[in-house]
Amino acid sequence: MDRIVTLNSRQEAALQAHAEDFIAVHKGDVMKALKEMIVLNGHLQERLDALSAPRRASR
Repeated sequence: MDRIVTLNSRQEAALQAHAEDFIAVHKGDVMKALKEMIVLNGHLQERLDALSAPRRASR
């Protein structure tokens, strides 16, 4: 983990609502939702890494 994110109470409430919605999509299966989020996060990280790779090479 590169950094720790601190949320205010409004952001925390919004995150909680989104998490509950995501779990509901998976019919209440928290482990299945967590696994999918890890996979989605991995794909996003790969895309971000690919976007920043040309800039790193030119430095």
